[in-house]
Amino acid sequence: MHIPDFKLERYFARWEFVAPYMLSSSDVDGYQMNDLLALADPECRELWQNLSLGYTESAGHPLLRQQIARLYQQLTPENVLTFSGGEEAIFALTNVLLQQGDHALVTWPGYQSLYSIAQATGADVTLLELREEQEWQLDMATLRKALRPNTRLIVINFPHNPTGAHLDRQTLDEVVAIAQEANAYLFSDESYRFLEYQPEQTLPGAADLSHQAISLGVMSKSFALAGLRIGWLATQDTTLLQRIAAFKDYLSICNSAPSEILALIALRAHSQIITRSLDIIQSNRQHLDRFFNQWSDTFSWHSPQAGSIAFPRLRTNQPIAEFAQQLVQKEGVMLLPGTVYDHPGNNFRIGLGRKNMPEALSKVEHFLTKNRT
Repeated sequence: MHIPDFKLERYFARWEFVAPYMLSSSDVDGYQMNDLLALADPECRELWQNLSLGYTESAGHPLLRQQIARLYQQLTPENVLTFSGGEEAIFALTNVLLQQGDHALVTWPGYQSLYSIAQATGADVTLLELREEQEWQLDMATLRKALRPNTRLIVINFPHNPTGAHLDRQTLDEVVAIAQEANAYLFSDESYRFLEYQPEQTLPGAADLSHQAISLGVMSKSFALAGLRIGWLATQDTTLLQRIAAFKDYLSICNSAPSEILALIALRAHSQIITRSLDIIQSNRQHLDRFFNQWSDTFSWHSPQAGSIAFPRLRTNQPIAEFAQQLVQKEGVMLLPGTVYDHPGNNFRIGLGRKNMPEALSKVEHFLTKNRT
């Protein structure tokens, strides 16, 4: 397999642990260990205190799979397979489902592994572009037109990374129906699920809606536990899940034992953890709305509909990659230029999940004011 560099990860590797202000992070500020352990129920506390640091079950701890299954309406633990992070899950699923001669449709701009791994399998990939002038909404006519007789996989990601767009229930049902009509699998990256701002925006996991749908979940984003490196695939198709499990034997084999128990603690305290994440995001969304209103001559801003990220645009003629480079070097604030997505606009990703957002924005304002004069 020949696969290109993951541009986003290479960019983060350069700046993530150097820049004091990570204004482009997609996750929510991580829990401290003591704060997470304080949420443990008696059973989880006993599991943690008596934990054996040996190999774990390759499919995942039975209690963890049971808890994940409760995030869905139609699934049981047998419909869940866990991984060492969402990236491994994407890699395994894509390699099992696609091969040369197949066709895949993938929303874009987006997380690079959702399409680069598909291309590396030899499959032909069509990128379904979300456009700023359409407020980053998925164009269903474009989706239908892009279908081919050999379309094997349709990949969506909502709430969306990096634009903050979201689907309504009618559109999701239509996507599910299109996949069924095309006899294609629907792979729904739901990394930012549960970060909807209003209850009426909440969607079921795609895995609940069709035997041909697969949901991806992670502890990294909504649950603010990126360091655990725990993700999962959920689907009604247990035969497919068995094939993916066999492929996983060539990857991590099994998860970290401590991470599984910590993930179980978090999922059992689901409501409390999601409330914390949304409180941080909603506060920062207000800060960003005010900031971009004040600097509307410099930036184009579409406030996100859901999730922890957005994709504003620099209105000036300065290339966004150059702007981001100067900002991080002079003020210590990292923005993620849209060039890492090969996006032709002057957009950049901004994250809403860090508590030091007000300080970071003051640094950006200082940079803008200084360079304006």
